[in-house]
Amino acid sequence: MSEEKTEEKPESPSDDLVTTQHSITVKGRELNYTATTGRVVLREEVIKDGVFEGHKPKAEVFLTAYTLDGADPLKRPVTFAFNGGPGSASVWLHMGLLGPRRVLSGDVGDLTPPPYGIADNEETLLAESDLVFIDPVSTGFSRAAQGEKPGSFHGYQPDIDSIAEIIRLWTSRNGRWMSPKFLCGESYGTLRAAGLAEHLQKKHGMYLNGLMLISSVLDFATLEFNEGHDLAYTLFLPTYAAIAHYHGLHGDRPLEEVLAEAEEFAVRDYPYALARGNRLSDVERAATIEKLARLTGLSEEYVDAVDLRIEHIRFFTELLRRDRRTVGRIDGRFTGWDTDYGREGISADPSIDAILGPYSATLNHYLHAELGYSNDLPYEVLSRVIEQWSYKEFEGRHVTTAGKLSAAMRANPHLKVHVAFGWYDGATPYFAAEHLLAHLQIPKELTANIESAYYPAGHMMYVHEPSRVKQSEDLANFVRSSSNT
Repeated sequence: MSEEKTEEKPESPSDDLVTTQHSITVKGRELNYTATTGRVVLREEVIKDGVFEGHKPKAEVFLTAYTLDGADPLKRPVTFAFNGGPGSASVWLHMGLLGPRRVLSGDVGDLTPPPYGIADNEETLLAESDLVFIDPVSTGFSRAAQGEKPGSFHGYQPDIDSIAEIIRLWTSRNGRWMSPKFLCGESYGTLRAAGLAEHLQKKHGMYLNGLMLISSVLDFATLEFNEGHDLAYTLFLPTYAAIAHYHGLHGDRPLEEVLAEAEEFAVRDYPYALARGNRLSDVERAATIEKLARLTGLSEEYVDAVDLRIEHIRFFTELLRRDRRTVGRIDGRFTGWDTDYGREGISADPSIDAILGPYSATLNHYLHAELGYSNDLPYEVLSRVIEQWSYKEFEGRHVTTAGKLSAAMRANPHLKVHVAFGWYDGATPYFAAEHLLAHLQIPKELTANIESAYYPAGHMMYVHEPSRVKQSEDLANFVRSSSNT
């Protein structure tokens, strides 16, 4: 008789969390804390033909949590943090701003050479809140489970669903439902945070105390340069003026004066000129060209050639072309070189080039050497999933979670919102976020729940040391004032 071969089922994945103990001194106060890092298995309830078939592994999501030893869970806040992309791991907020250890990367004109450095973050938000850093699927060490399609997580709603489930699991497993809770997102992470605020309320009845939106973008219509859509051209103008000012193209005029002029032009005369099209008189067109050229630091010939419409990648390529330098998109303070200087668009972002190495090296070292976590997978700092990201939920309209944030604030009038802006952020310009906030569908009395903070830096404003220190203080004050304990 021949033996029948039975196919072995793959072993079900399990959490691989590692726990270590640490201490840090913040303003003379010793903080003893526990770090927990590793992958948590996300499972879904499987029901087939009306029959429950168990909980199927869907993904393994990497997180790093810091909890203060001996704290009262009823009073101790917890902040869930993530970056954006989509396709970015949480390394930037983790090692640049919030966590107890930070990257020593240097700044414009004084970048730290390899192999870089790491130090205690004496301004860590851990002094005020426990911290949970989450890497969405396909970033960091997070991956789809065996037999699952990574692409099923690469979209607006599945991303919200998976991050919300991690937040619910961590909160339940650690007995933190009665803790003050915050979300901190950067860039696309702000759009995610706004969506999560509403989703957590509706799906799980989890009401938050606050949102920290860093380099905010809640509505893609404010950023997209599409044919027949002129809004982004006007909203980017103050940022162009700020970057031109940084590079010495406004003489000795104060930045505040330059921005005030750019903002006034961006909300009044500039939209009028664009709306008029070929009905704009020669005199009006000439005046518009002169004003745009003076504010942006570009030539009148260039402004005329692009029909008054300055697209952002072209701006970063054009501004210092005469000096054979390019300008950073993420942070307009940085400059770099390119392959040639006849290009229409920069071939690389010099501000990303400046910080990618330090953050990647430091995070990989830190997880292994200090937190005791090892994994043979590559830690994906910036995954290319953005190229396949699905926004099918917004088919036929632009991507926005402004309505979801508005709904969350109306349902939870205690929800506070902190918004952080970098003057030189060419990816999510401050004036575009201000425009969005001014159009939230909330009653006037709830506008007092929103506070804003501005820094003389870029998208990751904490790369600039004075901004990092001030921003850390601002976030600590926000958590303290919004915790309601």
